[in-house]
Amino acid sequence: MSQIKTSKDVLVQTEVQMRKAIDALRRELAGIRTGRATPALVEHLRVDYHGIPTPLNQIAAISAPESRLLVIQPWERTVVGSIEKAILKSDLGLTPSSDGAVIRLTIPSLTEERRLELTRLVNRRLEQARVELRNIRRDSLEELRQMEKAKTISTDELKRSTDALQKLIDSHTVDVNKVGQQKEAELLES
Repeated sequence: MSQIKTSKDVLVQTEVQMRKAIDALRRELAGIRTGRATPALVEHLRVDYHGIPTPLNQIAAISAPESRLLVIQPWERTVVGSIEKAILKSDLGLTPSSDGAVIRLTIPSLTEERRLELTRLVNRRLEQARVELRNIRRDSLEELRQMEKAKTISTDELKRSTDALQKLIDSHTVDVNKVGQQKEAELLES
Protein backbone atom coordinates (compact mmCIF):
# COMPACT_ATOMS: atom_id res chain seq x y z
CA MET A 1 0.00 0.00 0.00
CA SER A 2 1.50 3.33 -1.04
CA GLN A 3 1.48 6.19 1.40
CA ILE A 4 -0.29 9.40 0.41
CA LYS A 5 2.14 12.24 -0.14
CA THR A 6 1.52 15.42 1.86
CA SER A 7 2.46 19.00 1.10
CA LYS A 8 5.11 18.74 3.83
CA ASP A 9 6.65 15.78 1.96
CA VAL A 10 6.82 17.90 -1.19
CA LEU A 11 8.53 20.75 0.70
CA VAL A 12 11.07 18.40 2.31
CA GLN A 13 11.82 16.82 -1.07
CA THR A 14 12.19 20.29 -2.60
CA GLU A 15 14.65 21.39 0.08
CA VAL A 16 16.74 18.24 -0.43
CA GLN A 17 16.86 18.86 -4.20
CA MET A 18 17.84 22.50 -3.69
CA ARG A 19 20.62 21.55 -1.27
CA LYS A 20 21.94 19.03 -3.79
CA ALA A 21 21.93 21.72 -6.50
CA ILE A 22 23.98 24.05 -4.26
CA ASP A 23 26.39 21.23 -3.34
CA ALA A 24 26.89 20.52 -7.06
CA LEU A 25 27.55 24.23 -7.61
CA ARG A 26 30.19 24.24 -4.85
CA ARG A 27 31.93 21.19 -6.36
CA GLU A 28 31.89 22.71 -9.83
CA LEU A 29 33.23 26.07 -8.65
CA ALA A 30 36.00 24.30 -6.72
CA GLY A 31 37.22 23.08 -10.11
CA ILE A 32 37.60 26.62 -11.44
CA ARG A 33 41.22 27.61 -11.15
CA THR A 34 42.32 30.46 -8.97
CA GLY A 35 45.98 31.34 -8.47
CA ARG A 36 46.27 28.71 -5.73
CA ALA A 37 46.90 25.02 -6.23
CA THR A 38 44.15 22.78 -4.90
CA PRO A 39 43.47 19.12 -5.73
CA ALA A 40 39.82 20.06 -6.44
CA LEU A 41 41.01 21.68 -9.67
CA VAL A 42 41.70 18.34 -11.31
CA GLU A 43 40.22 15.56 -9.19
CA HIS A 44 37.05 15.26 -11.26
CA LEU A 45 38.73 15.41 -14.68
CA ARG A 46 37.68 12.42 -16.74
CA VAL A 47 40.65 10.33 -17.84
CA ASP A 48 40.52 7.52 -20.39
CA TYR A 49 41.42 4.58 -18.15
CA HIS A 50 41.51 1.40 -20.26
CA GLY A 51 38.72 2.77 -22.45
CA ILE A 52 36.53 3.96 -19.56
CA PRO A 53 36.24 7.66 -18.65
CA THR A 54 37.26 7.68 -14.97
CA PRO A 55 37.60 10.58 -12.50
CA LEU A 56 41.27 11.39 -11.93
CA ASN A 57 41.01 11.01 -8.14
CA GLN A 58 40.13 7.31 -8.64
CA ILE A 59 43.33 6.49 -10.52
CA ALA A 60 45.91 8.79 -8.91
CA ALA A 61 46.92 10.53 -5.71
CA ILE A 62 46.69 14.32 -6.01
CA SER A 63 48.53 16.66 -3.67
CA ALA A 64 49.46 20.33 -3.42
CA PRO A 65 52.89 20.45 -1.75
CA GLU A 66 53.27 24.17 -2.56
CA SER A 67 50.79 26.99 -3.12
CA ARG A 68 51.40 26.99 -6.90
CA LEU A 69 52.15 23.30 -7.56
CA LEU A 70 49.99 20.21 -7.95
CA VAL A 71 51.55 16.76 -7.98
CA ILE A 72 49.64 13.87 -9.52
CA GLN A 73 50.97 10.39 -8.78
CA PRO A 74 49.11 7.74 -10.84
CA TRP A 75 48.80 4.30 -9.30
CA GLU A 76 49.74 2.82 -12.68
CA ARG A 77 52.50 4.28 -14.86
CA THR A 78 50.58 3.28 -17.99
CA VAL A 79 47.99 6.04 -17.48
CA VAL A 80 50.42 8.98 -17.26
CA GLY A 81 49.89 9.81 -20.96
CA SER A 82 46.10 9.61 -20.64
CA ILE A 83 46.15 11.92 -17.62
CA GLU A 84 48.30 14.45 -19.50
CA LYS A 85 45.90 14.36 -22.47
CA ALA A 86 42.90 14.90 -20.17
CA ILE A 87 44.58 17.91 -18.53
CA LEU A 88 45.48 19.42 -21.91
CA LYS A 89 41.92 18.90 -23.21
CA SER A 90 40.35 20.50 -20.13
CA ASP A 91 39.61 24.22 -19.97
CA LEU A 92 42.07 24.72 -17.10
CA GLY A 93 44.75 26.23 -19.31
CA LEU A 94 47.53 24.24 -17.58
CA THR A 95 50.41 22.37 -19.18
CA PRO A 96 51.51 19.20 -17.39
CA SER A 97 55.15 18.18 -17.05
CA SER A 98 55.95 14.55 -16.41
CA ASP A 99 58.95 12.37 -15.62
CA GLY A 100 57.08 9.20 -16.60
CA ALA A 101 55.88 8.43 -13.08
CA VAL A 102 54.70 11.74 -11.62
CA ILE A 103 52.91 14.65 -13.27
CA ARG A 104 53.53 18.18 -12.04
CA LEU A 105 51.20 21.09 -12.73
CA THR A 106 52.57 24.55 -12.07
CA ILE A 107 49.76 27.00 -11.42
CA PRO A 108 50.74 30.36 -12.91
CA SER A 109 49.46 33.65 -11.52
CA LEU A 110 46.26 34.70 -13.18
CA THR A 111 46.38 37.55 -15.68
CA GLU A 112 43.74 40.25 -15.38
CA GLU A 113 42.17 39.01 -18.62
CA ARG A 114 41.99 35.43 -17.30
CA ARG A 115 40.49 36.65 -14.00
CA LEU A 116 37.71 38.43 -15.89
CA GLU A 117 37.12 35.37 -18.05
CA LEU A 118 36.90 33.14 -14.96
CA THR A 119 34.61 35.63 -13.22
CA ARG A 120 32.27 35.50 -16.23
CA LEU A 121 32.40 31.69 -16.09
CA VAL A 122 31.52 31.76 -12.36
CA ASN A 123 28.63 34.15 -13.04
CA ARG A 124 27.29 31.91 -15.83
CA ARG A 125 27.40 28.91 -13.49
CA LEU A 126 25.68 30.89 -10.73
CA GLU A 127 22.88 31.83 -13.12
CA GLN A 128 22.53 28.17 -14.14
CA ALA A 129 22.19 27.28 -10.46
CA ARG A 130 19.50 29.93 -9.97
CA VAL A 131 17.61 28.59 -12.99
CA GLU A 132 17.94 25.08 -11.57
CA LEU A 133 16.45 26.27 -8.26
CA ARG A 134 13.55 27.93 -10.10
CA ASN A 135 12.93 24.73 -12.06
CA ILE A 136 12.83 22.72 -8.83
CA ARG A 137 10.35 25.25 -7.40
CA ARG A 138 8.21 25.08 -10.55
CA ASP A 139 8.07 21.27 -10.42
CA SER A 140 7.16 21.30 -6.73
CA LEU A 141 4.51 23.95 -7.26
CA GLU A 142 3.02 21.90 -10.07
CA GLU A 143 2.97 18.85 -7.80
CA LEU A 144 1.21 20.86 -5.08
CA ARG A 145 -1.37 22.13 -7.59
CA GLN A 146 -2.03 18.58 -8.72
CA MET A 147 -2.52 17.55 -5.10
CA GLU A 148 -5.01 20.39 -4.60
CA LYS A 149 -6.80 19.42 -7.82
CA ALA A 150 -7.01 15.82 -6.57
CA LYS A 151 -8.40 17.18 -3.28
CA THR A 152 -5.57 15.69 -1.17
CA ILE A 153 -4.76 19.18 0.13
CA SER A 154 -6.98 22.23 0.64
CA THR A 155 -6.70 25.56 -1.12
CA ASP A 156 -5.45 27.10 2.14
CA GLU A 157 -2.78 24.38 2.42
CA LEU A 158 -1.75 25.09 -1.18
CA LYS A 159 -1.36 28.80 -0.32
CA ARG A 160 0.69 28.04 2.82
CA SER A 161 2.86 25.58 0.90
CA THR A 162 3.38 28.06 -1.94
CA ASP A 163 4.55 30.67 0.57
CA ALA A 164 6.90 28.14 2.21
CA LEU A 165 8.21 27.21 -1.24
CA GLN A 166 8.99 30.86 -1.97
CA LYS A 167 10.86 31.18 1.34
CA LEU A 168 12.86 28.06 0.44
CA ILE A 169 13.94 29.42 -2.93
CA ASP A 170 14.75 32.82 -1.43
CA SER A 171 17.06 31.32 1.21
CA HIS A 172 18.76 29.00 -1.28
CA THR A 173 19.24 31.84 -3.75
CA VAL A 174 21.03 33.74 -0.97
CA ASP A 175 23.26 30.65 -0.52
CA VAL A 176 24.05 30.61 -4.25
CA ASN A 177 25.00 34.29 -4.08
CA LYS A 178 27.27 33.69 -1.06
CA VAL A 179 29.04 30.82 -2.83
CA GLY A 180 29.55 33.07 -5.86
CA GLN A 181 30.91 35.95 -3.78
CA GLN A 182 33.41 33.62 -2.08
CA LYS A 183 34.65 32.32 -5.43
CA GLU A 184 34.93 35.81 -6.90
CA ALA A 185 36.92 36.92 -3.85
CA GLU A 186 39.27 33.95 -4.37
CA LEU A 187 39.72 34.91 -8.02
CA LEU A 188 40.50 38.52 -7.18
CA GLU A 189 42.91 37.81 -4.31
CA SER A 190 45.17 35.39 -6.16
